[in-house]
Amino acid sequence: MTDQKRVAVVTGGTGAIGDAIVTALRAGGYQTVVMGRRGGDVRADLTSEATTKQAAAQVLHEYGRVDVLVHAAAVIDPMALHELDADRWRRLLAVNVESAIWLAQAFAPGMSERRFGRIVMVGSDTLWSPPGSQFLPYVAAKGALLGVVRTLAVDFGADGIAVTMVAPGLTDTPIARSVNDSAQFDAVVATQAMKRRLVPEDTANAVAFLASDGAQAMTGQVLVVNGGTTLR
Repeated sequence: MTDQKRVAVVTGGTGAIGDAIVTALRAGGYQTVVMGRRGGDVRADLTSEATTKQAAAQVLHEYGRVDVLVHAAAVIDPMALHELDADRWRRLLAVNVESAIWLAQAFAPGMSERRFGRIVMVGSDTLWSPPGSQFLPYVAAKGALLGVVRTLAVDFGADGIAVTMVAPGLTDTPIARSVNDSAQFDAVVATQAMKRRLVPEDTANAVAFLASDGAQAMTGQVLVVNGGTTLR
């Protein structure tokens, strides 16, 4: 590690899981920059390529470097298949997938120069067990994000940049509670090997590990954090 403190950027850092990730990274010694639409250190509308790139430029100008990028921002927006239209589809893909690409594009050159970098995408275990067609855009977006992870891992590995994904299961957050009642949470817990609701810190601890020097041999991989619902 260099004498200068490493800088981590967390998108969606004002959400429940994002906030837990920020706390875990700060505990690990990172200077952590929160990127959010309505708050945080740097505001960014991730639905727009232009504003996402502007936010990335602002981070580099104000902090001088980025060593870790954690893309925790996400849009779920469940809807019936007949309700899906191009605008909603594109908005969801822009936040969940495209913004991650624009940020990686901006931050990877500096990581390559320093021969160290971590890009961690927050995915979802719905990739292996989709809950239904009402979540089609969300599951499809997370699948695309996994493709981004594996492709960038191949390209960036020689420069010391690891690209990984953490795929949480149903986690007890305000957003999750807005689309799931207690019975639905209980039904998911019943399928887990570990019989408890997942909390944001479960995902945050996995992200913190992947951002650390201890994960230096891991890239292109997915850590599934779902209490054992999916055994991989």
